[in-house]
Amino acid sequence: MAWSAVASAVKTIGQLLAEEAVYLWGVEKQVDRLQTELQWMQSSLMVADVKQDEDERIRLWVAEIRDLAYDAEDVIEDFALKNKGGLLGCIKRSACILREGWELHQTRSKIEEIIEKILDLVRRLQVYNVKGLRDGEGSSSLSVRRELRRPYPHIIDQNIVGAGISDGIEELVPVLTGKGTDTQCRVVSIWGMGGLGKTTLAKKLYQDSRVTTHFKHMALVFVSQQFQTRRVWEDILSGFKKLDADDRKQNDETLASKLCNLLKDEKCLVILDDIWSTEAWDRLKPAFPAATDHSNSKILLTSRNEDIVSHADGSGFPHKLQFLSDEESWDLFQKIAFPPSDSTDDRVDAERKELGKDMVKHCAGLPLAIVVLGGILATKPSLDEWQRVSGNVKSYLNRSRGQGTLEVLALSYDDLPAYLKPCFLYLSHYPEDHEIRVNRLIELWVAEGIVSSKEEGEVAEDVAEHYVIELAERCMIQVQRRDIATLKVETFQMHDITREFCLSQAKKDNFVFIASSLSTIRKVRRVSMHKCFETQGIECPNLRSLSLFNTGSLEELFEVKTPSACEMGLSCCWDILATYIRFLKARGFWVYIFTNLILLRVLNYEGRTADAGCKLIGDIGNLIHLRFLSLRGLKFKGSKLPSSLGNLICLQTLDLRGDAIGIYVPDVIWRMKQLRHLYLPDGCDGKTKLRLDTLTNLQTLGNFNTKICYLKDLINMTNLRLLAIYGAFEIEDFNEKNLDNNPPIIGEKTIDTNLSKKEETIDTRTRHLNHLLSSCESISKLTLHVVISKLSDLHLPSNLASIKLKSCNLEEDPMPTLKQMTKLRALELRDRAFQGNEMHCSAQGFPKLEYLRLMGLSMKQWKVDKGAMPCLRQLEIVLCDKLEMLPDGLSSIKTLQELRIIAMPDAFKLRVGKEGADFNKIRHVPSVIFLR
Repeated sequence: MAWSAVASAVKTIGQLLAEEAVYLWGVEKQVDRLQTELQWMQSSLMVADVKQDEDERIRLWVAEIRDLAYDAEDVIEDFALKNKGGLLGCIKRSACILREGWELHQTRSKIEEIIEKILDLVRRLQVYNVKGLRDGEGSSSLSVRRELRRPYPHIIDQNIVGAGISDGIEELVPVLTGKGTDTQCRVVSIWGMGGLGKTTLAKKLYQDSRVTTHFKHMALVFVSQQFQTRRVWEDILSGFKKLDADDRKQNDETLASKLCNLLKDEKCLVILDDIWSTEAWDRLKPAFPAATDHSNSKILLTSRNEDIVSHADGSGFPHKLQFLSDEESWDLFQKIAFPPSDSTDDRVDAERKELGKDMVKHCAGLPLAIVVLGGILATKPSLDEWQRVSGNVKSYLNRSRGQGTLEVLALSYDDLPAYLKPCFLYLSHYPEDHEIRVNRLIELWVAEGIVSSKEEGEVAEDVAEHYVIELAERCMIQVQRRDIATLKVETFQMHDITREFCLSQAKKDNFVFIASSLSTIRKVRRVSMHKCFETQGIECPNLRSLSLFNTGSLEELFEVKTPSACEMGLSCCWDILATYIRFLKARGFWVYIFTNLILLRVLNYEGRTADAGCKLIGDIGNLIHLRFLSLRGLKFKGSKLPSSLGNLICLQTLDLRGDAIGIYVPDVIWRMKQLRHLYLPDGCDGKTKLRLDTLTNLQTLGNFNTKICYLKDLINMTNLRLLAIYGAFEIEDFNEKNLDNNPPIIGEKTIDTNLSKKEETIDTRTRHLNHLLSSCESISKLTLHVVISKLSDLHLPSNLASIKLKSCNLEEDPMPTLKQMTKLRALELRDRAFQGNEMHCSAQGFPKLEYLRLMGLSMKQWKVDKGAMPCLRQLEIVLCDKLEMLPDGLSSIKTLQELRIIAMPDAFKLRVGKEGADFNKIRHVPSVIFLR
């Protein structure tokens, strides 16, 4: 969308002017003027983005502004980066002063041309009399959409009523009438995704005889986005039949007071349908009794936004509408798609039912989508017509009008704040049914400039995390998993219908191009590829983002002829030849990208593990604009990463994880001083150590290995939040003398530096690790895959919310040390993390622990005192072959919701089963799962 493009350009230009003006020498005035013009344009685009649906001239104007903003960012950023060459760059420029002067002239001309085009766009608006771009003017198309959703109490969709709404009625009627357990709440709310039937449920409650006989006065009012507060109050009084001519002459305060007193004194029900924002509630609530006031009246509101529900009344009663089950979906579909008929053909009906069952799956349990689809098919009696709809069911759903799914979702999209719209459209990158990892998505948002810090000292990733939560609260995404340690959203998916709308909107805004072949791409900024692709004939030199999903291994990206039967005798030679062809083509793919798409900011590979023939070539150093580079899953067995990686000084995320046994990583990462997230390969040759001491902005460091990294470099990473130390542990880089003179202190205990020869290696290793961890107080998640002697010797950061210990070979029970971590929410001990026979969790220990995983431990006994782990919700016991029984203390942990027993001996599983000796210890646990 244009607003996002202009905002990104303004931000980039502003940062260059403020922080790196020296690199804009010779064009400062032109750049400053361009930024001013773009800022003026940005102020008009919030309204223009919405109004472009109703005026073709505005749509063209918005599209041109978007392209100009992209061009401006390209020209200025490219010029600045070319001048970042330091001393070597100065020497080169001095050696070719004429070329430098020509580039300076070219850049000035390009900027002046962009400014002239912007001014021309302004003149065109005036010449063609295009109006309505002043701030505050609403969109008539948006108003029409909302008017289509206006609820009339006497009109109820009886189809949706029969599709699970009855459960909501039975739950909410007692709450509203004071006969349930939650009768003291002031506000009752119905919330959920658009199309689930919130309004239908509210209207059904409004007509329920148990409700109508309980309340003396009732009113159902539709609250539009551009509602008038006084008008809503008058509509409520009118519904109560308490609005007279004098009331219309009173001021707002008097009218609000009358309504408030009426709600206090008499039993009234007010239904506010479609509340879209917390601000809307704040404007209306002066006319409603406070939560502390004694009142028998109730307020029922419907909303798509979970945040509004808690904001209206923290002690209110929320009812979240769920998607329909497969059975409910099919029942609803049949009611609509198969109307009664005098003549039936059993064979045709059978075939139509098979087609119908397949089509209903695309509705993913959304009642409105099922109703729309059923309505379409009810008018198409022939089997041929059903087959045509089946072939393109999503298109039919999107083309529906009136109360159709597209219109409903368009309302939610239109209501998104300007900063959230590009975040939502970015989700169109992902394939269908893809489980989106939030950490990776946030890294991409920040790298693309879609999300940035708003205030001084604010972290962009924290802002992005809030945006994810806001999308979830608005029901635009479906949360799948939360991180137990941080309680943040870990993964989510998109409803199929929502994704289809997202794709169509992204296509309309030219936000991203979904391609199966790069040869079809022209002038676009972002490309996402979900299948195999070719690189021939690419005509998109301005491409800024390339994401590759589900592409399989690279040999699958290119067709290789399968040998015929007569060639089977030469199968060995053929295999060698085919592998070589794949290698050449795969290498050609990377060569083409690295030499032609030099403006890339994002290169994201998320395919399956690719073949070992793939090698990164030196030309990757051409991609000097890269902010994000992920090659996770590519094999580089026996390969050497090029030293030209060091040219990528703008990188914020670098992910080299994958099957990389023996890979050589050149010592150039220290040049990437903007890195925020670094994931090192799983295995390196260790011939050269990597300097990381310059990476002071680093928040994530994965696969840190002292065989290839200097342990002391961790001291400079004061912003580190996630640290994973893995593999061999070498300490020769440390200054032993300094450590001996200043031994690390744990509380009042000083580590003894008088070590025996036998203990020296492991204990010195522990001392060094302790010294560094004591300086990493910002870490919240820590993984240690390191052999250490005693956990009690370590000064673990106090902010740790998650700890994973793997292959540590601890001989001393780690629980007495870990129990003191007051912020710890998740703990995992696995693969010989502890080698003792007995582990003990004492009373009052682990006050906030919610998740515990014990895997591959050799202990025989595990004791849990009463009062330990009072917040534990999930417990997993995996491959602990010698563990004799469950601890008695589990019976006192009433918060435990799930126990998973995985790959444990049969004797242990029998003890835990319903007839076993340990069953009473976990009788209260709702979910006990046994897996092989």
